[in-house]
Amino acid sequence: MPEFHEMLRGYRRFREEGYPLQRERYDRLVAEGQSPKLMVIGCSDSRVDPAQIFDVDPGEIFVVRNVAALVPPFEKTPGQHGVSAAVEFAVQVLGVRQIVVMGHGHCGGCKAALTRELQESAPGEGGFVAGWVSLLDSARERVVPIYGTEGREAQRAMEMAAVGTSIDNLRTFPFVREKVESGALKLRGTFFAISEGVLYVRNDESGEFEPTT
Repeated sequence: MPEFHEMLRGYRRFREEGYPLQRERYDRLVAEGQSPKLMVIGCSDSRVDPAQIFDVDPGEIFVVRNVAALVPPFEKTPGQHGVSAAVEFAVQVLGVRQIVVMGHGHCGGCKAALTRELQESAPGEGGFVAGWVSLLDSARERVVPIYGTEGREAQRAMEMAAVGTSIDNLRTFPFVREKVESGALKLRGTFFAISEGVLYVRNDESGEFEPTT
């Protein structure tokens, strides 16, 4: 696991090798601003970096990451709505044409939502996580009667159900729903299986995930 001084060595390699190769692109992004056409909502998990998985260059995707790749439903109550702000900026300011929700295998947040092992924890001891993944309570109600709460099959079902929940919640944002209905915006669900190195894409009609070849 790299420590900070090792990360600085990586930065120096980037400055010496990576940045010069991308200098023209960075200059253009500074001069013209960013204009990505695709937003990715992914998990904070260190094993699933969207830029690496999709092999994209700087400026090509607008990314927000959080525990379990969740989108809360639209609401106007006071608060610090970080994910909602990112969605609003991507859709209303940047004008992205697609939003991709990317779940993944062996997601700790989805496991916590499934087992509720952190439910009684205080903030700072797991309580923040438990409160956040409670967004998946309705998904859990669908998963548990079929798969239970233990084992890889149940966890995978929960991880995939979480993607659907985030897509459903995206549709509660009026400005998202309006652009989806007009055809200006497309919502997509994906699932990256870490153990396989395979990306699965969610079928819009069936909700089933199909491997990408």
